[in-house]
Amino acid sequence: MKSAMSPLPSVALIAGPTASGKSALAIALARALRTAGREALIINADASGVYRDIPILSAQPSRADQADVAHALVGHIDAAENCNAARWVEEARAAIDAATAEGIIPIIAGGTGLYIKTLLEGIAPVPDIPPEVREEARALPVADAHAQLARLDPVSASRLRPTDTTRVQRALEVVLGTGKPLTHWQQQNVGGIAERIDLTPLILLPPRDWLRARCDTRLEAMGKAGALEEVQALLARRLDPALPAMRAIGVPEFAAHLSGSCSLAEALVQAQAATRQFAKRQYTFFRGQFPAEWERLDKELNDILIDELAIKLRDRLLTG
Repeated sequence: MKSAMSPLPSVALIAGPTASGKSALAIALARALRTAGREALIINADASGVYRDIPILSAQPSRADQADVAHALVGHIDAAENCNAARWVEEARAAIDAATAEGIIPIIAGGTGLYIKTLLEGIAPVPDIPPEVREEARALPVADAHAQLARLDPVSASRLRPTDTTRVQRALEVVLGTGKPLTHWQQQNVGGIAERIDLTPLILLPPRDWLRARCDTRLEAMGKAGALEEVQALLARRLDPALPAMRAIGVPEFAAHLSGSCSLAEALVQAQAATRQFAKRQYTFFRGQFPAEWERLDKELNDILIDELAIKLRDRLLTG
């Protein structure tokens, strides 16, 4: 609960599914804080947004917006690298600490719920997994990996989608390598910042029909803005297809078109469908994975509402 007398540094969180308006609201909040004499730092919490090679497909803020309002963890990692939750949390924590030490208010904005949850609650202290165990888990088809996980760690298996290759393999390698299920380690999370900040959270959960239409429109705009050229440049580098940047929504779909497997129109339709499915999963996560007392907004965002919310959040951050 915020208090005007709180000695803890103020931090804002604007989270929600893709295309829900997080970036626009975060920028409006930063500008509203500036009018009150406080500077802000927007910290990107979208997993794809960290990669410099896909600014269009990951909907990174424009150069003008980044020049106007300070941003962190945006487009700072090469597509050849793998950014996971642990790396992002370490960088986000450092950015938050540096900002608050200078009286700057951090605004965490993004849609990767796992990153946000890990930042706030901490990371499970899982011991290093032997390379041979990791290879064993990752060599299995995801269906076989999930079936084995169901035998060894039924709790984790029940929580994970059977097609979620990355998380299924991770849970399997943990139980194989440590002899204990992932939930055992998650109960001992360390390094979370929730207890040392004064958080003002807002989760955007707009009407689904509006969100789906926004997803489709945004993909069309990305296509016109040069998304195809981004993918073409990535493919020319011959990077590992398993890298996160190569699996970002839009990259596999437009790559299929560039290889001659489908038309551009078909690639766009497939990318739009993937985006809608992704937004649906995000919606479910944000609706149920964070404290019930956190404010959730179920309205369509427009310019007027964004300005109203920015003032409201600003006042909460500054006065409690």
